Order: sequence, then C-alpha cells, then structure tokens
Amino acid sequence: MQISCAFPANSAAVEGAELAEALGYDRVWIYDSPALYHDVWVTLARIAERTSRIGLGPGVLVPHLRHPMTQAAAIATLAELAPGRLTVAFGTGFTGRLAMGQRMLSRPVFEQSVRDVMALLRGEVVEIEGAAAQMLHSDGFAASRPLDVPILVNAQGPKGQAFAHAIADGITVSFAPVAGFAWCVVLSTGTVLEAGESAHSERAFAATAPTLAMRYHGLAARGEPLDTLPGGGGWLESLDREPEAVRHLEIHRGHLVELNAHDRANLDRERAAPAQLTGTPDEVRERVAKLGERGATELMWQPMGPDIPREMRAFAAAMGLS
Repeated sequence: MQISCAFPANSAAVEGAELAEALGYDRVWIYDSPALYHDVWVTLARIAERTSRIGLGPGVLVPHLRHPMTQAAAIATLAELAPGRLTVAFGTGFTGRLAMGQRMLSRPVFEQSVRDVMALLRGEVVEIEGAAAQMLHSDGFAASRPLDVPILVNAQGPKGQAFAHAIADGITVSFAPVAGFAWCVVLSTGTVLEAGESAHSERAFAATAPTLAMRYHGLAARGEPLDTLPGGGGWLESLDREPEAVRHLEIHRGHLVELNAHDRANLDRERAAPAQLTGTPDEVRERVAKLGERGATELMWQPMGPDIPREMRAFAAAMGLS
C-alpha cells in the first residue's frame, strides 16, 4: 500500500510536503476549501517547486469553485511544473461548498463538470455555458494536450462509485475502503502513541481533536441529530444560539485545523472515541494492513495538532517508510 499524507492548504503545508518527501511518503494531497485555507493550486505550485520526487495533487478538487477551463489550465500548469507527479481527485464539495452556505453539487452537475475538464485536457472542443471552449495554450504556456493525468473521484456511495468505474482511474473515500478498484485512496487520521501513553492523553487528544470534531460538523451540516456523540446535544444547543443565517459558518470554522468554540465547549477528551489510526506502532500497522485487506491501495493520512513534524516522523517510523 502507498502511504501518503494530506494537509489543509497553507504555508505550513509546503513545509510539511518537504518533510514528507524526506521521510518517504508517496504523495501529498492538499484540500480545496477556499473559505478555510490557502488556494489549493497556489499551494501545490509552491510544493512542486520545493520538492522533486513526491507525488502531489488536490484531494479533492471541487467543480464550480472554478470554471472548467480554469481547472484545466491549473492542472496543465502543475503538470508542467511537476511532470509525472500529479494526480487529480474530484469531489462534490463538503466544506468546499457547505462552508459558503451552498449545497454539495448534484450528481448530474458534478459528473458533467468532471467530464468537461477531462475533455479539455484531451484537447477537445467542449460546449460550456452555450459556447465552444478549447485549451488554446501555445508551447510553453501549459503542458501539451492530450494531457494524461490520473483522475480519481470521491465516491462514498454506489452512484459515485459507478461513475468512477466509468471514467476515472480510481476513487477516494473517507475511513472505509471500497473493494473492486485498482486504486482506492482512503482518508484517515490518528496519532502514534508513545510507550505507555493512553489514547485519551492530552497529547493524543490535541493531535486528533480536529478530526473528532469533524464527526459533529458532518452531522450538523446534514441536519442530522448528534445525540449519538458525547456532548452532541450541547454542541447543537450551542450552535442554535447563533443566528440562523450564519450557522453554516460556525459549523465549519476551524475544520480539520483546530477546535471552534462549539467544539471546545462540548468535546470530552475522556469520552471521545479515539481517531481511527490512534494506537501503538504495532496497532497502527495492523489497522492500516486491515484497510488494505478491505480494498485500500493508498492511505491518505492527515497529521494534526501542535507538532506536525512529530506526527509525521512517528507515523513514518511506524509504517517503516524510508
């Protein structure tokens, strides 16, 4: 299995990518959520110029945040900056759209957007918004077409998986692998414990708290009850005190980076279920191996907390990277 890492886009992600390359990670993925992070393409371009081996790509790119031509031109630019290293994953937009008060893209709109970008990269003429569009870039202004960049689709459900089978090289999913794909990238989180350390220690909690909060953010964004989560009722009560027009902002504030005010008031370190890949080095290796047995071919692991280099080194050591 390939072992990769993921970062919210910022300057620290560029430094993290340099360390990831030195430690032997296979790829670095950068999130696309402009209400929360730096621009994904600017960040990836900086990473491309400061690394030489490691694979890279947006994970996941959200159509309709940019025109299909803009997406295609960015892909072609990065392919020129980092030949043979780029993979592009597309998704319908969790924080990428919900944090701006917009619904996730409908399946037809998403699929057409992905098809349009792929056709542009092949050099085809595509009808977009009622007019013919084609990449007209001269030599030296983008990688030449047809541009063969691996395309993955975020596919949690059967319809998305069918689309991935039809047009993509593989899929990305969160936490649970999907069998039947030659390339299945699984996003997961966790921290490698020190000898004798509890999974509920202050250090382990600090290193995984943003992903624990994601459980609350996801349910709240979908309007589902939180009563199955420790402190979930209090979390919703806290959110309900915010004006309705800005609640979507409060749900996603700090997402996968830090705890927001609602998280801090209601997450209980002792009662929270540890993140999926929190354990001793042996336990982490065993859990990753089980992901592989269930269909994962690449792990997209996000380090978190106040000491990202420590997390990356400990995980690399546990996985035997070099």
